[in-house]
Amino acid sequence: MDNIIDQTVNQNVSEPIDKSRFEWVGPNANDSESINRPATSYWKDAMKRLSKNKAAMISLIVIILILLLAIIVPMISPYTMSEQHYGHTSEGIGFVDPDDGHVHIFGTDKLGRDIFTRVWSGARISLFISFTAVFVNVIIGIIYGGISGYIGGAVDNAMMRIIEIINGIPYLIVVILLMMVLEPGVMTMVVAYAAVGWTGMARLVRGQIMSLKQQDYVVAAKVMGAKPGRIIFKHLIPNTLSVVIVNITLAIPSAIFTEAFLSYIGLGVQIPIASWGTLANDGSKVFQMYPSQLVIPAVCISLTMLSFNLLGDGLRDALDPKLRR
Repeated sequence: MDNIIDQTVNQNVSEPIDKSRFEWVGPNANDSESINRPATSYWKDAMKRLSKNKAAMISLIVIILILLLAIIVPMISPYTMSEQHYGHTSEGIGFVDPDDGHVHIFGTDKLGRDIFTRVWSGARISLFISFTAVFVNVIIGIIYGGISGYIGGAVDNAMMRIIEIINGIPYLIVVILLMMVLEPGVMTMVVAYAAVGWTGMARLVRGQIMSLKQQDYVVAAKVMGAKPGRIIFKHLIPNTLSVVIVNITLAIPSAIFTEAFLSYIGLGVQIPIASWGTLANDGSKVFQMYPSQLVIPAVCISLTMLSFNLLGDGLRDALDPKLRR
């Protein structure tokens, strides 16, 4: 039986294959020259990868919602930020005013002011201080760090020593000194934060510039006679924007917390202007009896900081070319 099977196999193997069973199709020029991956830009590809990050997209939606509420609520609210109703003080969440029928969504404080209106009016102040201070820090940091990193040498050493001296002065001392010279208020906080907050951005940009200035396109620009200012602002700084954008999203939460902390201890926004820090300060005084007056601004601060941090993490992953697939 085994011999019969072997003979049958050998016969099948040795049989010639008929050429008519095959057809010559030749090479496909279109397929060989086509690009499998669709053409896309760096920023478009980064935004596509960011859109796949659920945590970052949810955080972006939360940030947009907070910004819209901060803009719209004070405009459409029937109450103003400082309007007082002594007949309805420290009312709970969802209190309906029997006089006018309006609902106090977050209740009222010890002076009868609508907390819902004050929270979103305070969001305006807190976010304005944070965004303005961070914007000023970015401008100063990019210019300072770009010049220091590109020139290098003794100039770079001198500029870095200045940053080290500034970092050696505690931020709180700078604020207190400015409060003694300037009138306490929103712009004083912006000036105080911008006076010392740009050093981190300057160091970051300096490091990026020093790693980029030896690239071929920079050398080619030098050979063609481009001036240092053009090389810095047209070639080097645009290539650091991805790192700068991520740093901005991570710096805003720090600025929000700084403003809330200073206002909480009485060195920031002054009465009657409300911010999340002053609301938290007012709520802490009556926390045992009316805990919602502290919990509400604390949740707003925490949620905003968390959203910016998660968005910053998502941007860092999306803008990293090493993670491109």
